[in-house]
Amino acid sequence: MAATSAPYRWATAGDTNAFFGLSIDNVADLVLTVSLLAAVFDYPAQFALSHLVPGTAIGVVVGDLIFTWMAFRLARRSGRHDVTAMPLGLDTPSTFGMVFFVLGPAYTDALAGGLDCELAARHAWHIGMCAIVASGIFKVLCAFVAGPIRRLVPRAGLLGSLAAISLALITFLPILEIFGAPLVGLLSLGIVLASLTARIPFPLRIPGALAALLIGSLIQAIGTSTGWIPAGAFQATIDPQAALWPTEWLTALRFEWLEAWPDTIKYLPIVIPFALGTVVGGIDCTESAAAAGDEYNTGSIVGAEGIATIIAGACGGVIQTTPYIGHPAYKAMGGRAAYTLATAAFIGLVGLTGTFAYLYQSIPGPAILPILVFVGLEITAQSFHATPQRHYPAVVIACVPALAAMVEIQTDKLLAAGAQPNTTLARDLFSIHLLSSGFIVTSLLWAGMVTALIDRRLLPAAGWSLAAGALALFGIIHSPFADSRLFVPWGIGELPAAAMGRGPLELAAAYGLLAILFTVWHSLQSRTLHAQKPDRV
Repeated sequence: MAATSAPYRWATAGDTNAFFGLSIDNVADLVLTVSLLAAVFDYPAQFALSHLVPGTAIGVVVGDLIFTWMAFRLARRSGRHDVTAMPLGLDTPSTFGMVFFVLGPAYTDALAGGLDCELAARHAWHIGMCAIVASGIFKVLCAFVAGPIRRLVPRAGLLGSLAAISLALITFLPILEIFGAPLVGLLSLGIVLASLTARIPFPLRIPGALAALLIGSLIQAIGTSTGWIPAGAFQATIDPQAALWPTEWLTALRFEWLEAWPDTIKYLPIVIPFALGTVVGGIDCTESAAAAGDEYNTGSIVGAEGIATIIAGACGGVIQTTPYIGHPAYKAMGGRAAYTLATAAFIGLVGLTGTFAYLYQSIPGPAILPILVFVGLEITAQSFHATPQRHYPAVVIACVPALAAMVEIQTDKLLAAGAQPNTTLARDLFSIHLLSSGFIVTSLLWAGMVTALIDRRLLPAAGWSLAAGALALFGIIHSPFADSRLFVPWGIGELPAAAMGRGPLELAAAYGLLAILFTVWHSLQSRTLHAQKPDRV
């Protein structure tokens, strides 16, 4: 229709529940970013609050405002008054990826290079900005070829890598923190699992995420006052008043961070797969919205998240934005466009005024982290649900490199504390490092290869194996170096002692031999393979 047959009811009571769900999810990602950087890498929290948080919040503001406008436009064009805006927020998988594999390592490398704490934090910030801008540019380009990308990348390959991240990082690491304070964490987790995962309405129709946060915070207050929980166990070592009205992030507009591009290149094998994940995720979100009755343009959705990501990075943000998978759920709640508009206003308010520092200091991590457990479970479940049953083994094998990354995060803490592994353990730890280096790309390649094999397509499987061998030659996957740096095959340099017999050349040769095997196998079995088609589920 050219005009609406009824006024667009852009704000309803259902927007309240949708707002709390979307806003708390974004706050959880912001809290997680600052907390993990400070706790794991000793990154200065005050610097993160004044430099990293405002720009990251701007990305959410821009993205949700665009999606709000898109909802109004769709309502006007379709003549419907029940259009629900596409939800947008910070990408949770990228939050873990940026902290553990980009920002944290960049900070520790800068310290090791002789920079003081302030300069090292700034250097890591600049690398994070470059990485996010690169992600945004990649997504904008993908907006023009969203369809072909989806056809070329096997669903099991991409969703398998997302399931791996969700299970090994988004779900496991928060549960570690939850068990650090079970009086708070387990109660909040139970509320989240019952209200969000099982979708059992909380009494008085209080949003489950809000109930988990409020009750968890109440238990913390009671616990600290009675001595059950150590006083200050969740207090950040910051001065929240000093974080009010931050202006330090405005230095990003000088574009001095562009000088960090050369140091950012080695992190692109981590960053770009995360961006690709949000592209395909955006396509899936658009389809799920269409199934719920809201027909958004796929390229516009992907392009909008790319623009929001670029603006976030240029303003100092270090986490990319993405459409969320919850559109049908928000529509079922009765949400329209007010919830995304309110989320943009709220996240912008707390991020740009500095009042987020008070949230960061007062919200106990174990009370808000169960939200991320829910997100991890949902992404993992969706990865299997959206994948044909015969391809489940491909999804599972994609989890293996991510499990190695999870183990390496923990073992690195032991090594940093002075632990000295014996020869056998050192060899095993090096194997773990090889698997975890470029684990997202490895997960995608392995899942793609297994998917092709399950479909009895040996030549595509050989192609996936050849691609893995080529990437191993440059360190994009299986880099043998502690910092996972990239290299060229003719200039690899001196390898660690533990790499004997399993350096880049050997790994590339192994993948190459596997490709040859699959090719010969295909030649010998072509007639049989032509007669035997894979069973459809």
